[in-house]
Amino acid sequence: MRILFSLAVLSIPFLLNSCGTGYGRVGLNDAPKVVNVSSYDPKEKQRAGDSFSSSDVSALKRNGAQGLIARCGKGKLLDEKCADFLSAANRQGMMLGTYYYVLKGIDPVWQADQYINRLQEIAASRGLRGQKILLVGDFDTKSSPADLVAFINRVEQRTGVLPAIYLENSNQLRSALSNASAAQKRRISQCPYWIALYAPTDRFRTPRDLMKAYGVWNDWAMWQYAGVEWERRSVSKHYNHGPWRSSKYFGTMDRPLEHNAFNGSVGDLNAFWAKHSWQP
Repeated sequence: MRILFSLAVLSIPFLLNSCGTGYGRVGLNDAPKVVNVSSYDPKEKQRAGDSFSSSDVSALKRNGAQGLIARCGKGKLLDEKCADFLSAANRQGMMLGTYYYVLKGIDPVWQADQYINRLQEIAASRGLRGQKILLVGDFDTKSSPADLVAFINRVEQRTGVLPAIYLENSNQLRSALSNASAAQKRRISQCPYWIALYAPTDRFRTPRDLMKAYGVWNDWAMWQYAGVEWERRSVSKHYNHGPWRSSKYFGTMDRPLEHNAFNGSVGDLNAFWAKHSWQP
């Protein structure tokens, strides 16, 4: 999630893209990596290699993951592994992050409060007070621009921090955001955009293609380029096109997992993490 993220990171200098228009500012192999996890992790073992658990993420760190983003909750439900994952990542000296999956039909302000309240509880019970924790809103495909704005406003009101925004790649969500009001777009664009794009299509071959379709951001921050099919969680999905080619697995790991490339240098990643993190 790097530099000129529209309004989000104007303080980070612009870097030339050495990998082809629309991909990233550094090659996939060199881009800083971040893993995201939830109660669904670890998934099914598929080969010989290194494993991990919610209490031991050392293998993720050895394979180059600089940060870990754990799901804190979904709708009215809390993720039972969030606290363990954060504690494990903290022991490895990884950057700590969380996301909340905001569901349509439940007040986004209530969900923002549940998110922040839970992080306060985790920080108090796991000795993480004072630790910087990245904040992310993950919105389901039925979400409206008003839902995003309400969640963003409440999170900022409670923490003083603008969260990153993760969006599923869906026609409904793209249509809703591309038709948002100018005021809604300005507000949402203040938050960095975390892209989900596992495979190129005729319409969306690069992250920049997908970003433009939403009509909100001028730049993207982080790219989830590998994961699994949610209906069949043992089936890996990973981007493999042009200069950004990824393997089925993350390094030596023995099973698929969600992993991401940051659009910038390690220094940019550190600056981004600091800007959009909160200390409970």
